[in-house]
Amino acid sequence: MCRREELLFFYQEGSSWLFPDAWEKYISAIPEAEWGDLMSAFHRRVTSEDPEVRLAAAKAWTTWEMSTSNLIPDDKKIAQGEDPKFAEAFARIELHYFVNGAFMRNNQQLLEDVDKIRDVPAVIVQGRYDVVCPMKSAWDLHKAWPEADLKIISDSGHSMSEPGIASELIKACDKFSEL
Repeated sequence: MCRREELLFFYQEGSSWLFPDAWEKYISAIPEAEWGDLMSAFHRRVTSEDPEVRLAAAKAWTTWEMSTSNLIPDDKKIAQGEDPKFAEAFARIELHYFVNGAFMRNNQQLLEDVDKIRDVPAVIVQGRYDVVCPMKSAWDLHKAWPEADLKIISDSGHSMSEPGIASELIKACDKFSEL
């Protein structure tokens, strides 16, 4: 749901307690004086005119996410954070979305407007150990929208490439293809 609390948990403080090693690399791209608002600090840098500043911030941002998205860290994904083209595109897209409040009118829009989609068949697939988008949001959405089928994947984090999540996404797509 991209609620502010989720973003702060992952990009400001929370997941840092679980991944202090990766966190140190993440914040190293930002001067300590700007640590009070890391998303804004990263956004300024990934949109900088200076290609060196832009790339350093993009790599740090992207490597942080790649380092924490899987229940079991995936070295190939983490290496993607060092790829200049991937890192810059990934960081710029995410930060644009986040600094604009996910283009929602407020933090609760999806919950407030769930009646508009209540009759749409849906499956919510959530990794139990997702530290990027913690399960609380999926849980809150399911409570507001019990018609949606909630699948909690006990051996997964955030990444759709994890076997349990991928399997449930394929099952959902197969189910919807029959509608």
